[in-house]
Amino acid sequence: MTPERKEELRAVRAAAWAGHLAEGLGITAERIDLDFAYYADRLLPRIAEQGAGSPDGIDDPLEQEMLTAWSAQLGVPMEVVQGHLTVPLRQITSWVAARFNLAEGPLSVFIRVLFREVAAYLREPNSSARLAAREEVAERIARKRPNVVIAHSLGSVVAYEALHAHPELRPDLFLTLGSPLALPQVVFHRLHPTPQGEPPNVFGLRPPSAGRWVNIADPGDPVSVPPQLSRHFKGIALDHTAAIAPFNFHQARNYLRSAATAATIGPYLGV
Repeated sequence: MTPERKEELRAVRAAAWAGHLAEGLGITAERIDLDFAYYADRLLPRIAEQGAGSPDGIDDPLEQEMLTAWSAQLGVPMEVVQGHLTVPLRQITSWVAARFNLAEGPLSVFIRVLFREVAAYLREPNSSARLAAREEVAERIARKRPNVVIAHSLGSVVAYEALHAHPELRPDLFLTLGSPLALPQVVFHRLHPTPQGEPPNVFGLRPPSAGRWVNIADPGDPVSVPPQLSRHFKGIALDHTAAIAPFNFHQARNYLRSAATAATIGPYLGV
């Protein structure tokens, strides 16, 4: 990806996020000075190495392991999850779609993309892809010095590690949306720094540079599991569960437009 194309994509995402936030806050987008850390290009080489995958399942062993752990967390019956290396994606998709009242087709595509990206980032503790994505986020925060850092989905994992790695970055608010940070075996146990303690009392820590950490999760979002990050991380000021957008799960735009997000960031923006 050329630098020009990357800057174009970053600007488009920044404008979109500003528009969604403004809609929720009831203000014009021009009142929001928003930057966007675009790190997808850092993961793309790793994702490309894995190939297209099977049309009926996920071939990569780590992606399969993560899919199985996620399915178990959601409560997919064990007769559906038929083994660590032969995860039946179609059956899992069907079960999750029925459980959360979602369309199977888009859900299947989403699951493939999600676990490919998560595996690409978390595959190795110090992989070049992981470090590059983390440093991309840290660099954008250092450049803008925002008082609010908003992170959605896998972005919450990258931002969490970036803030830990760079204690000089000191946002007043760290807001995570639809975060899978607590997902055992998939994310939680692969984090850097490693969560501390003895089972069952193992906890991750709030990035020490973040003044306040607030998490917002839709109970109908199958990615933000297990619910309530504060059960797994110390230092979360508010763990807010709110119905964001039934039937249209996990979309960043819905979290950004939500009343919960507006109430959280409004005071920091003088709104």
